[in-house]
Amino acid sequence: MIFEETYTLSNGVKIPKLGLGTWFIPNDQAAAAVRQAVSIGYRLIDTAQAYGNEEGVGAGIKSCGVPREEVFVTSKVAAEHKTYEAAAKSIDESLMKTGLSYIDMVIIHSPQPWAEVNQSENRYFEENRQVWKALEAALAAGKVRAIGVSNFLKEDIDSLWDAAKVKPMVNQVLCHISNTPAALVSYCQGKGMAMEAYSPVAHGEALKNEGIRAMAEKYGVSVPQLCIRYDLQLGMIALPKTANPGHMKTNAEVDFTISDEDMNALMNMEKIRDYGEYSRFPVFGGKK
Repeated sequence: MIFEETYTLSNGVKIPKLGLGTWFIPNDQAAAAVRQAVSIGYRLIDTAQAYGNEEGVGAGIKSCGVPREEVFVTSKVAAEHKTYEAAAKSIDESLMKTGLSYIDMVIIHSPQPWAEVNQSENRYFEENRQVWKALEAALAAGKVRAIGVSNFLKEDIDSLWDAAKVKPMVNQVLCHISNTPAALVSYCQGKGMAMEAYSPVAHGEALKNEGIRAMAEKYGVSVPQLCIRYDLQLGMIALPKTANPGHMKTNAEVDFTISDEDMNALMNMEKIRDYGEYSRFPVFGGKK
């Protein structure tokens, strides 16, 4: 079962290979979604300060009927927090909102504030080093068990790496069929970082892609199952987002293997460039 499979982070902490993403799940629906996911078998729940649902996620964790230490919870320092003080305060606020005594992992949501993603050349190297120090302090204090980054490119990793006392353990990035940052994934994995894939189904756009649909039919699986399996075979942690219990269940039914030839074909498939109504979000290349 995929739910029993884990990676071991560089500090020895284990993280499940498949998790539930909670982006766009409203706070008042998050607790029920978490409880449902945990009942199905999920043990990794991914939230963020920017999602506005940390309170609901925390309530779901506390009421799911599974011991706290068996569920891995991730949150993210908001992209706009670029000082030690702001980052440290935000971590304490996340703990307060979730009502948890610790968060398993906290990561920097973006190297740049969202308003500057795809708009500015400023990579905020020094500011991110200060944010990282706040994460290191939270780790040392036992507020978190692991720390990492998200949406960081090679130059962002390198800048942080040289200054960090504790090296980044994870980089969470957009990675799906037809849009795979293969060089970045390889680089980070080569440095011992675990890689996480958000939006593995391209925020639903993969469902409309003829080539992806044809490949899914070849394997007798759904498009989301193919997409999730693809990321898993890249050695990544997959974080599909859904509040639908049926989708949660089928998303975990990925006990099949994509051939090397087909993996190569999927990796080199024409890039999805239009994410529909979500194209405005910086992570999909648009403007906030």
